[in-house]
Amino acid sequence: MTAELIDGVAIAGRVRADVAVGVEKLVADTGVTPGLATVLVGENAASQTYVRAKRKACAEVGIQSFGHELPATSTQQEVEALVRDLNADARVHGILVQLPLPDGLDEEAVLAAISIEKDVDGFHPINIGKLGMKGRDPLFVPCTPDGCMRLLEEAGAQFSGANAVVLGRSNIVGLPAAMLLLKRDATLTVCHSRTKDLPTVCRRADILIAAVGWGEMVKGDWVKPGAHVIDVGINNKWLEHPADREFTCAASGETFTAHRQDESEKGGRKRAGYLDEKSGVTYSREHLPEGQSAEGLAKLFRKYKLVGDVDFEAVKEVAGHITPVPGGVGPMTIAQLLSNTLRGARAAAGK
Repeated sequence: MTAELIDGVAIAGRVRADVAVGVEKLVADTGVTPGLATVLVGENAASQTYVRAKRKACAEVGIQSFGHELPATSTQQEVEALVRDLNADARVHGILVQLPLPDGLDEEAVLAAISIEKDVDGFHPINIGKLGMKGRDPLFVPCTPDGCMRLLEEAGAQFSGANAVVLGRSNIVGLPAAMLLLKRDATLTVCHSRTKDLPTVCRRADILIAAVGWGEMVKGDWVKPGAHVIDVGINNKWLEHPADREFTCAASGETFTAHRQDESEKGGRKRAGYLDEKSGVTYSREHLPEGQSAEGLAKLFRKYKLVGDVDFEAVKEVAGHITPVPGGVGPMTIAQLLSNTLRGARAAAGK
């Protein structure tokens, strides 16, 4: 058996297309343009990348984005004051505070300060509380868990009565995902670092959501044949470069073999280089064979690749459906954020 791929890029594309149509209609009917405000505190490189991606996605579907950046030295009062200002801004229908916040800031207090009507990330205590209660629906659902459910739906997963296992109990993914599965009448097990005999527990799962941040932890023999597997994790897997590498000079067409050796860098770090014994030249990302482009050799000298929490190559031979990393859950997170922002704008416009 080879699992069917759950294509998050394609599914997210359909969600974005629907949002774009909805935005256009809302503007035409009411004159209201949905607006998302992002709050970035500090200079965390990953957070900056995420915020840029979200603002770019907004522009692509016609949603206004308002970026607010504060220094890492900002006080609790300054961050909460900005949130209150955004609560009062009629142009803003969704507020996203990028986590994590710098040390010393109370994330829970900041999230609680967001108006529940603008909590498009779905982390306000009232929204989370309603998510966990039978018969109560939150205004917004956290984007990544909501995206996981959409992926499962698209893959034809049957929820009612299914054995569902969630690996991880974080406030951002694990616990909200568990609540959503319960609302769909799945029989639920939430696993964590104290869970005993984890492989056996996983093998009972018809639906398995892995969100632990441990690269390739879930092995092929952990998975029930035919299961739906959602891989939320994004991890760096360090690569071992092969001992020998064949190069072809684009200019001359000559092919030669070079042997791996470590080349010193500034700061005492090491990187893979390849020595052409004939010429005595070592080739690396900075020193390329004649006629080769840096772009063409970028993957050759990379130090790691992205992997999920699931050993994809092994699990795909057992599971019925599986998400790739990248290209699975990630695109859905932003797509659901756009959808939530449109929902907030519709509510504000009385639609």
